[in-house]
Amino acid sequence: MKIFCIGKNYADHAKEMNSEVPTKPMVFMKPSTALLPDNKPFYHPDFSNNVHYEVEVVLKIKKNGRAIEPKFAMDYFEEIGLGIDFTARDIQAECKKKGHPWEVAKAFDNSAAMGKFLSVEGKDLSALEFHLTKNGEIVQKGNTKDLIYDFPTIISYISNIFTIKINDLIMTGTPAGVGPVTIGDILEGYLDGEKMFSCEVK
Repeated sequence: MKIFCIGKNYADHAKEMNSEVPTKPMVFMKPSTALLPDNKPFYHPDFSNNVHYEVEVVLKIKKNGRAIEPKFAMDYFEEIGLGIDFTARDIQAECKKKGHPWEVAKAFDNSAAMGKFLSVEGKDLSALEFHLTKNGEIVQKGNTKDLIYDFPTIISYISNIFTIKINDLIMTGTPAGVGPVTIGDILEGYLDGEKMFSCEVK
């Protein structure tokens, strides 16, 4: 199982990060050991002093594929979820400064918290609302209508570089509002009006 992530896929997030909007999907990956499922707590890593939450809509791949055309891409998933891309922002900034890869800031153990998955049947995937609360207050709000690269484009682009396989996950990007977590925080994610996960920072 692979976890694909799309960076800077909402213009407002790219702006808050002082970055240009990518001219093509920006892909990075997390290993299977990054997965944090079933509302398990997130243990703040001791190597970072500035871990941020980034809530994202997640696609769960249902069949293997390679070089998928956009017009067929929606046939490759039937479940959608919500997750957090935990990012060691201080480590990431150091990597950027030195021109180094980001894995140590993005792909560490338990850095991909995932909630439950829902059937896409009956849902307008081009206009899904979602949000994240921290200690009961909304800190991020997004809508898939604001994606720079939509789901078919993402799936097609990834599959022309990597073979996608059953149960692979695609984290499709985060909107503006990312911020730090501290021990004791409770993070809760909502997709299309339904609570998808609750994650305590320890």
